[in-house]
Amino acid sequence: MVLNYIWIAFFLIAFIIAVIKLVFYGDVQVFTDIMNSTYETARTGFEISLGLTGVLSLWLGIMKIGERGGMIELFSRAVAPLFSRLFPDIPKNHPAYGSMLMNLSANMLGLDNAATPFGLKAMQELQEINLKKDRASNPMIMFLVLNASGLTLIPVTIMVYRAQMGAANPADVFIPIMIATFFATLVGLIAVCLRQRINIFCKEILGFILGMGGIIAGTVIVFKSMPQEQVNIVSSLIANIILLTIIVLFIIKAMHRKINVFESFIDGAKEGFKTAVSIIPYLIAILVGIGVFRASGAMEFLMEGMRNLVGLTGVDARWVDGLPTAIMKPLSGSGARGMMIDAMKTFGADSFTGRLSSILQGATDTTFYIVAVYYGAVNIKNSRYTVQYALLADLAGVIAAVFVAYLFFS
Repeated sequence: MVLNYIWIAFFLIAFIIAVIKLVFYGDVQVFTDIMNSTYETARTGFEISLGLTGVLSLWLGIMKIGERGGMIELFSRAVAPLFSRLFPDIPKNHPAYGSMLMNLSANMLGLDNAATPFGLKAMQELQEINLKKDRASNPMIMFLVLNASGLTLIPVTIMVYRAQMGAANPADVFIPIMIATFFATLVGLIAVCLRQRINIFCKEILGFILGMGGIIAGTVIVFKSMPQEQVNIVSSLIANIILLTIIVLFIIKAMHRKINVFESFIDGAKEGFKTAVSIIPYLIAILVGIGVFRASGAMEFLMEGMRNLVGLTGVDARWVDGLPTAIMKPLSGSGARGMMIDAMKTFGADSFTGRLSSILQGATDTTFYIVAVYYGAVNIKNSRYTVQYALLADLAGVIAAVFVAYLFFS
């Protein structure tokens, strides 16, 4: 399993660099910093899991209402033509269709707190039809690569952070983020389709790609016509209206079927609590590995090497200052957010680096976090080629982000 080798590499590289810093540079603090990071990140992993408990209980409770009321079945039928092509191993009108649709929709609206419970529910449903319970199935891989590509139409949180950091127009990265994240998703989708021998030229998949391109183009046109200060308010309002409308529809449909809505919610919330507990070991493991890697100074060495390498080519190296966000994003969402904020603080929110870091933050998702949490929730040990293809989508998003940053803000 690739994640196994990566996790081992975090510790071995950290140890080697720590020894070098101690022996050659006299850094007597480095081993203490590394060990302190293990305690801190282990605590952080537990706190994140604790925070997820409430959110998971809430949204899996809502999902249970939708499931018993029949709304998930309706969603499944609506996306069946496309999903039957993307996920040919899933039976027709399976409940996983609805859960995956809810997850991907929440991601596109920038509603991370809602996306994770829907995604975990989808993984549990996919595991039910998985013949090899410790090995990732083709539908699981496709689903996680699409998740890791981070397709986002409304990057609400990034615009909020830019406003807090004093950006003149917090929403000026809105369009570049949509372009970059679309390319990441497109590359991830095509790569997995080729690996799984799925025909990308069938009308359903081709229609989806062209349709998403059209939606993005339409969103660009609509938001371009608004004053910049209204974009953040309107986008956040639209996202939350859609989400609350879905909750109300779930409840109304359940009432129509004469389902006990409250009891359904409680049953789903209990499942959410169990799921939150089950992911704690996996989340702590990945966060501790990342923390050790950072505390050793390995990230610093990597960035300095990149900066020197680009400098030798004689090309504009400003984009290298945004790379910490790009490198950290697959590893840790909070870490990448910290890198983005640090870049805006150091170079300015409206600097090229500040804007590039914002675009990189929105271009992809937290690949290792997603793989660890989603596969951990259903005890998948062999992730097959999930990580490699998800990182390929991340790379496409990073390249697109750098390109559009120069195009818009050079």
